[in-house]
Amino acid sequence: MSSSAVPGSGPAVPAAPSVHRSGFTWWKVLVPGAVGAAVVNLIVLAVAKLAGASLVVVDGGQEHPITVGGVIGASVVPLVVGTGAALVMALWKPVFLRVAQYVGGGLALLSVAGPLSSGSDGGTVAALSLMHITLGVAVVITLTLHRRHR
Repeated sequence: MSSSAVPGSGPAVPAAPSVHRSGFTWWKVLVPGAVGAAVVNLIVLAVAKLAGASLVVVDGGQEHPITVGGVIGASVVPLVVGTGAALVMALWKPVFLRVAQYVGGGLALLSVAGPLSSGSDGGTVAALSLMHITLGVAVVITLTLHRRHR
């Protein structure tokens, strides 16, 4: 006995559409974002040093020199913690990526008030302000890359 198929009848359940993934997973944006922010801020530090900035911040009567290790730590830690938290929360609600872009960028811009109100020389203030802005841009770009390519 042979069975005959009805012409034009496909499977009873339609196939799920294929999901296109570009490969920008959380670590593929977080690691380059942190490294990129640190490298740009180290370049700013080097240019400020070459320009003759004192690279010393006076806080509470004490002088705090700006070091390479301090720049790397201040560039990497906030980006990894803040952006990483946003990426984890986005697993629950994807809207957190957009919210974190605004919050992260805004906080970095607001933090420029610290260098602007310090009693440092103009070169140091300019370098620190640029470093804060760089971190904000890195947060926004990192989250944008993940959001658009997930």
